[in-house]
Amino acid sequence: MSQNQDSFSVRHVWKSIMSVQNKENPVALVETELARLIVEQKLATSDEVEQCLTLMARRGVSDPQAVAQTFVDMGVATPGQIQRLHRTLQARQGQQIPGYQILGRLGAGAMATVYKARQLSLDRIVAIKILNRKLSENREYVERFQKEGRAAAKLNHANIVQAIDVGEANGYHYFVMEYVEGRTLYDDIAAGAVYTEGKALDVIIQIARALEHAHAQGFIHRDVKPKNIMITADGTAKLADMGLARSMGDAETAQAEAGRAFGTPYYISPEQIRGDIDIDFRTDIYSLGATLYNLVTGKVPFEAPTPAAVMHRHLADPLVPPDHLNTRLSAGIGEVVEVMMAKDRTHRYASTKDLLLDLQFIAAGQPPLQARKRVNAELLADLAAGEDRPELTAEKTQRVEMPDTQLRRWIIVLAVALGLSVVGNLIQALAASW
Repeated sequence: MSQNQDSFSVRHVWKSIMSVQNKENPVALVETELARLIVEQKLATSDEVEQCLTLMARRGVSDPQAVAQTFVDMGVATPGQIQRLHRTLQARQGQQIPGYQILGRLGAGAMATVYKARQLSLDRIVAIKILNRKLSENREYVERFQKEGRAAAKLNHANIVQAIDVGEANGYHYFVMEYVEGRTLYDDIAAGAVYTEGKALDVIIQIARALEHAHAQGFIHRDVKPKNIMITADGTAKLADMGLARSMGDAETAQAEAGRAFGTPYYISPEQIRGDIDIDFRTDIYSLGATLYNLVTGKVPFEAPTPAAVMHRHLADPLVPPDHLNTRLSAGIGEVVEVMMAKDRTHRYASTKDLLLDLQFIAAGQPPLQARKRVNAELLADLAAGEDRPELTAEKTQRVEMPDTQLRRWIIVLAVALGLSVVGNLIQALAASW
């Protein structure tokens, strides 16, 4: 093949790739560049690559491994050649972001792909989130992506994944952050793990501290969930992905997002579902409560066949307390989760600090005093309003009074035992004197 023919084939396959993309083929940018590189390196003709791309489009192939496997299955390239080509592409992309060397891909989402990289100036490993090229043309996505970087950069806490850099270079919008080596809570849950109360509280207390810091800086996360909580090798929990973070004073963004549900269905708060404008720190408390629920029961708070049905249950269905599903849990953790996940946010904790106090109380084996104050206040409000809610009142009263009732029973038992002991000693003394 002559040089002109080579050049023609490259142009031809690139035209074919763009044609397939225009038909909404979900093959990602990196995979289309992989196809182009196959032709450039003369591993296959443009017609052969075009057949592969057409087949992928018909099958709706979107997973990177499936894309590579399709090229292998159709004899376009060997597995070893595909691996070498991917390394070449990563090196090329690394050159597009000055100061960083791409080492490999960590994962991909709907908005962006995350790479493991080396920051050359400081010779340290970082993670780089690169906005998908297709979304770079969407102003809303770009602004949201940049806001993530700016929001995270204002937060500096041991339990929050640290932001390092954010910018745009050569058409790539990128966000550099601390590289966290470990696993997510979701990984454990997906593997069937159910956390003990103590282990779960250790993680949730760390994330509550992270949220307390963010809330004090005026930011709400809005997407607290197991996938966004990393666990390092030494057990440190870190809150990740500030992608939905918003300043509580950002009225312009709040107004623009009015009526839209942001968050994840299994952990989303009722006010987020409704698309309320004035959401605040209490939405994070709700989502953290749903995450705690999932950890200690192995189940999400509300299940249903569709996301819409799940969200409807968050709005309408009563919560089954976690200690009713897992009887090894203390009543205290059940009380805390119920207050965290109150449908009416005015019945949730008044501050993240109050939540932290109760989490630390139950971790130390003490009753959650802040939760009980809120439940007692709610009971008094119900009585003052003359509401007729016997089942709810009975449940709340039982939860509040149960520890005190048990204490009274133990006091009675001890008193009877002590009395019997005194009587027994008196009888023995009289018998000895006779």
